[in-house]
Amino acid sequence: MLKFLPLKPEAFGLDLSDLSLKITKLKKKGKFLHLDSWGEIEIKPGIIEDGEIKNEAALTGIIKEGLSKVKGKKIKIREVIASLPEKKAFLQVIQMPKMKEEELKKAVPFEAENYIPLPIEKVYLDFQIVPPVYDHLDHFDILIAAIPKETTYPYVSCLKKAGLLPQALEIESQSISRALIKNGVSPFPIAIIDFGRSRASFIIFSGYSLRFTSSIPISSQKLTEAISQTLKVDLTEAGKLKLKYGLKMPEKNAKYKGISEAMIPVLTDLARQIKKYLHYYQTHASHEHLEPGSSGRASRPIPETSKKKIEKILLCGRGANLKGLADFLSSELKISVKLGNPWINILSEPLKEVPELSFEESLGYTTALGLTLRGVKGEYDKFTTL
Repeated sequence: MLKFLPLKPEAFGLDLSDLSLKITKLKKKGKFLHLDSWGEIEIKPGIIEDGEIKNEAALTGIIKEGLSKVKGKKIKIREVIASLPEKKAFLQVIQMPKMKEEELKKAVPFEAENYIPLPIEKVYLDFQIVPPVYDHLDHFDILIAAIPKETTYPYVSCLKKAGLLPQALEIESQSISRALIKNGVSPFPIAIIDFGRSRASFIIFSGYSLRFTSSIPISSQKLTEAISQTLKVDLTEAGKLKLKYGLKMPEKNAKYKGISEAMIPVLTDLARQIKKYLHYYQTHASHEHLEPGSSGRASRPIPETSKKKIEKILLCGRGANLKGLADFLSSELKISVKLGNPWINILSEPLKEVPELSFEESLGYTTALGLTLRGVKGEYDKFTTL
């Protein structure tokens, strides 16, 4: 999202969330990419809270430790592309008259003030021209991305103190969609749910761009806590039971029947909030310039309202591995729900994992892999920094 250097060296990805740090580095190997380095380290509660860094010294130490403990090849480069918290960011697709790039750079901040709920001087603002799938436009569609400067400064500070050179900072939803959307384009809207330990992110991608994002205060950790309270076991044991059984309980296992029962209220609330955002998108989404002949399903003309209908949801994040989660959400939402594939733009088909990192583990690395994809391609200028 934010550029710091004009050069475009190779860079690795570093995903920072409230409770974990993940690192990935890809290497070009022939026509495809190879996972060169990867690693994960926990972040103790309180160091980052709701995306805000509370203890820079502790986080700097964790970044250094994470780099020293990566698996695979040692990371020798200092260039990094890091994530910024979804909860603190603002993204919106707006329309602007067609004009020269230099004029656009000056005009976007003035127009963005009408959409961003903070004074423009207090945010970092970037924008990207969104190409249409079907080009009949007399205007530009512009994706604007903004995040408070007071949120961003500590991230940059910690990275530099850890000896790194931040080439770009990027909002999580941008990285996730880069990892999961094949070739970066979808002829119809797709929803993505990133189900992490501290929160869930709701994302809609259509055409060549993000269209809607929001943070949902429901997490995989809340499921663990619900099991712990219901079964009167500690969080460690509750976490093991959650992973082992999930929502698919053995028919004759009365002892652990309470596992799924404990999680259902939390997951029902998750489904309710997803429904709310789906409804909002489908009733408020602006035109997206999808192909007039189809929405990816048929050759007959599709009404504009039908083009906005979400018929597919992808799950990612470590919490997506919960047994029975996709089936539960599909039943609640009446929409096809499947696990996303974070390797879809990295490995040759039909591979879905590498020997070093299982598919289940890789779902938790989705953001990091998306960051690294940007790094290995050197696309630091994809967004224009103002």
